[in-house]
Amino acid sequence: MNISFIGSGNVATHMAGALKDQGHNILEIWSLHYDNAKTLADKVEATAVLDLEDFDQFADLYIISVSDDSIAEVQHKLHAVSGLVVHTSGATDINILSSIANYGVMYPLQTFSKGKRLDFKNVPVCIEASDPKSLETLKTIANEISNHVYEIDSQKRKTLHLSAVFACNFVNYMYAVSSKLLEKSNIDFDILRPLILETAMKAQIDMPGNIQTGPAVRGDKKTISDHLNLLADNPELSNIYQTLTEGIKKNWQ
Repeated sequence: MNISFIGSGNVATHMAGALKDQGHNILEIWSLHYDNAKTLADKVEATAVLDLEDFDQFADLYIISVSDDSIAEVQHKLHAVSGLVVHTSGATDINILSSIANYGVMYPLQTFSKGKRLDFKNVPVCIEASDPKSLETLKTIANEISNHVYEIDSQKRKTLHLSAVFACNFVNYMYAVSSKLLEKSNIDFDILRPLILETAMKAQIDMPGNIQTGPAVRGDKKTISDHLNLLADNPELSNIYQTLTEGIKKNWQ
């Protein structure tokens, strides 16, 4: 299958590589920054395109993998293509592509970094399509690159994406906060890595609600007070701490 990508970021880089590994021909890559398109194109033996309007109109599949706010803008330039057009966003409705003949969604639920290799077979891929034929096409492609393919409509996908933000993005922000707190006291972040790993491993075998620990669950008022005193010079973190503590109390006490 001939596949072209609109976008050259983290998702596009990993997905293009996975599709290439399955024998698909990555035809063209376009990006807002041509140098980025060229870098990805070189990796997957594709052609970098300077102007999206110069895209080959006869690819079998066009994958839009740009920021959510940019999808509406770039899809307008794909009206004349003959193939299936999909976006990879978890938070964007399928109908943003409704002016195109055949369209859909192929959302990989994972955190991607260009420099971090991962096995795409373990990445859940959520699909949705405008018609049964397009859905079957996406099923076939998704099952080639992933062992975990789900048919999920736009509304459920938005909820899934929201939950992923809590489970991944917000959690990683907490790691960053922890790192900065330790840095102020000249403590190496490595000391927290076993704790982070154990917490993540517990969530693989049990429901998160069953494994919650900490001073808020125990009702350790003095410890909570001491923590807030340590954050007295940082109202932003103090507010976050209090909000999360109250949330835990309401659900576990």
